[in-house]
Amino acid sequence: MEQAKAFLEESLDLNALLGDLGSVDLSRSTGFKAWSIETILRHLHFWNQMALWALEDTPQLQAALVPIMEGLKRGDSLTEVEAQVVSAEGSQLVSDWRLTYQKLAQAYSQADPSQRCPWVGPSMSARSCITARQMETWAHGQAIYDELGRVRENTDRLQNIIILGINTFGWTFKVRGEAAPDQMPYVELAAPSGRLWTFGEENSASAIKGAAEEFAQVVTQTRHVEDTQLSYDGEDAKRWLYNAQCFAGGPNSPPAPGSRFMRTK
Repeated sequence: MEQAKAFLEESLDLNALLGDLGSVDLSRSTGFKAWSIETILRHLHFWNQMALWALEDTPQLQAALVPIMEGLKRGDSLTEVEAQVVSAEGSQLVSDWRLTYQKLAQAYSQADPSQRCPWVGPSMSARSCITARQMETWAHGQAIYDELGRVRENTDRLQNIIILGINTFGWTFKVRGEAAPDQMPYVELAAPSGRLWTFGEENSASAIKGAAEEFAQVVTQTRHVEDTQLSYDGEDAKRWLYNAQCFAGGPNSPPAPGSRFMRTK
């Protein structure tokens, strides 16, 4: 699958960011919920492993999720229960993350894209599952780029995340118990390569235009729409952008305006 290659390239870019900086302080807090770089890598590693078992070993996946669900029921945070399951720290954690994303990419590259993969919620196709891993790697990786003051060079593999954002238009409203508008706003985005990506009908009552990177940042909640140059017209477009959520789980509020940005020092 092309999506498996995109996931691998996303992971390799994040790995290069860490490698280029040598001995980076993994305890540094980022702008994403004050998670440290180590916490982000542990989170990515844990769910990459879950995605591998979702494809290859359903019983192992179900067994691994038990302590996670029990911890959450006790009131522990997600990062607390992930740390209880994944005890590796520092360089060992980075090494484990690297090994797992390589295994994951290899496994999904050979999978039937339509194979159903069990998950915490509804099952997903293998294509959707590995796309979600690319999205998470890209979104959580943004917090590390921001913390280290590095500008990310995006490529057109970003299109997978854009499509995920488009496909979850209705989900943004459903997860909040609201009825989705009858028609999705027309979306026109400039890809990193300069190509133009369009979605929806041009005669829609609402429209969104701008850079693909910034649209991806909004739907993954790594930026508030007010911190981007995206333009929008129509109430439906505004409601979407101010609440966009392309990931599963309960309703999550976007970051406050001005709260997530790249460090300059």
